[in-house]
Amino acid sequence: MKKYDVIILTDKRYVNPQKLDNYIQNVLDEDNYVKVALENQGLKAIRLSWDDATFDWSTTKYVLFRSTWDYFDRFPEFSTWLNIVSNQTTLLNSEKIIRWNIDKHYLQDLQQNGVHICESYFIEKETQSTLKELSQKYNLTEFVLKPCVSGAARHTYKINSENITEYETVFSDLITNEAMIIQPFQYKIVEKGEMSLIVMNGKFTHAVLKVAKLGDFRVQDDFGGSVYNYTPTKEEILFAENAVKACVELPIYARVDVFTDNNGKLAIAELELIEPELWFRNYPAAADELAKGIKQLINKNEKVI
Repeated sequence: MKKYDVIILTDKRYVNPQKLDNYIQNVLDEDNYVKVALENQGLKAIRLSWDDATFDWSTTKYVLFRSTWDYFDRFPEFSTWLNIVSNQTTLLNSEKIIRWNIDKHYLQDLQQNGVHICESYFIEKETQSTLKELSQKYNLTEFVLKPCVSGAARHTYKINSENITEYETVFSDLITNEAMIIQPFQYKIVEKGEMSLIVMNGKFTHAVLKVAKLGDFRVQDDFGGSVYNYTPTKEEILFAENAVKACVELPIYARVDVFTDNNGKLAIAELELIEPELWFRNYPAAADELAKGIKQLINKNEKVI
């Protein structure tokens, strides 16, 4: 017998934090919306850090990734943990989705499946080219550089002809250890912002608009960006749902980050399937939709058994 139906995963910084600020309070609130929604479905749920070495992961039916926001800084450890825990319980989203989505090469798969993505150039690990050579090769005068495995804008830089020399050493150090991605700077993200459409069980639930602070290009609130409720068009909703359907398998939840590219077309900026902020505090009913989907999975699997 399993002791728990669902474990809600966080990282240890957000387990019984001694100091609360608005950021941490939002993390706690978001996870609590999920916990309450699961309990309202009659499911037994608790919240734990993913690296809790004292917990027997085989005692739960499902493990739900929510605020594991240190995984990309501890990726080798996280990857080993994934290997072990995926053999003890069922992960939501699945290990297959996680490993696919961790690396931004997944954007190429989406593109091959007919989803328009941000124009992207993948620079593989240990490439010997300089940034200047790459900018000339791809005819880029202003672009963004970031790792293929990243989060929270880690090592994300806006580069142009005036500052490119300053970043050559940074790029040289990074490319020695990991693959990178180069994308033309998208001016409309600064002008109009970036839309995040939340999709639960394949269906759109709600959306927010993220806008960078004046003088910056990063829309994350970590860097002073602002978040607003947003009502997407039917075209935007269809675009987001189709992007989710184009995944390696259908995720139980997804955040589809969409923007209008330099050519005026809707494009995927990111498809977040591991531990995205989902803004349940803006639309609590989405937590209920997530919980219903998990309940349906449990019922389905128990009938199979």
